[in-house]
Amino acid sequence: MADFGISAGQFVAVIWDKSSPVEALKDLVDKLQALTGDEGRVSVENINQLLQSAHKESSFDIVLSGVIPGSTTLHSAEILAEMARILRPGGCLFLKEPVETAVVNNSKVKTASKLCSALTLSGLVEVKELQRESLSPEEIQSVREHLAYHSDSLLSVQITGKKPNFEVGSSSQLKLSTAKKSSGKPAVDPAAAKLWTLSANDMEDESVDLIDSDELLDAEDLKKPDPASLRAPSCGEGKKRKACKNCTCGLAEELEKEKSRDQISSQPKSACGNCYLGDAFRCASCPYLGLPAFRPGEKVLLSDGSLHDA
Repeated sequence: MADFGISAGQFVAVIWDKSSPVEALKDLVDKLQALTGDEGRVSVENINQLLQSAHKESSFDIVLSGVIPGSTTLHSAEILAEMARILRPGGCLFLKEPVETAVVNNSKVKTASKLCSALTLSGLVEVKELQRESLSPEEIQSVREHLAYHSDSLLSVQITGKKPNFEVGSSSQLKLSTAKKSSGKPAVDPAAAKLWTLSANDMEDESVDLIDSDELLDAEDLKKPDPASLRAPSCGEGKKRKACKNCTCGLAEELEKEKSRDQISSQPKSACGNCYLGDAFRCASCPYLGLPAFRPGEKVLLSDGSLHDA
């Protein structure tokens, strides 16, 4: 009992479940009442009724759960959050629970690290493991009967956590100074400002040594770059050459010229060379029959029907 740090005048809550032996529960309550005295109080609550209880927040200095000898209690996230709610700021929670020593998927029994994480997520601080021991034969039998769980790698751990010294949702007014603050800008040294100031008259002063910008360039900087090196990595890459949007490397103009040459080369070849003069000079099988005369080299569009008729 000394491990729980219970003293006279404190309010203590004892949480039990169906796995808790009745005689062990009565014995624990009697010992707690002797420690708290007439000014204190010991409340006993079933874990399944805790969420529906009428306990106000910050009601207890100490909450004990699963610590009854022979108990094999499991604590859900909702139960842990409720225990943290009914604790007073600075109050402590002590719980005991069977845990797995190995990670088991979809297991209802947590590992010790996950149990500590669950207490931290419920709002408690200074969470730590106090004791770890093997389950007694009676506790192993209780796990099988009340939890319907079978495992050979179970241990019993006792963990404690403390509620912060403030209530959840509490607020405090900040004391803000209304005194006028300085601008925070450092003072400018007049001598330093004068040293770094250059006027138009100084440009003509022979005593002022200015660096010639041309001297900053070497022979490599003066060379004309290769246009191919100016292209973006993706410009013209792949089987199909394609210019980038807003192309500036010249590929767009190059592709446009190639397209014009392809269009000119795709024009029907004249056998006699007189097709552009008009029907009077065209052969009987000339694809340009019926079309007006045109200048040599001018693009002439022929319909599919004209080509088939020819």
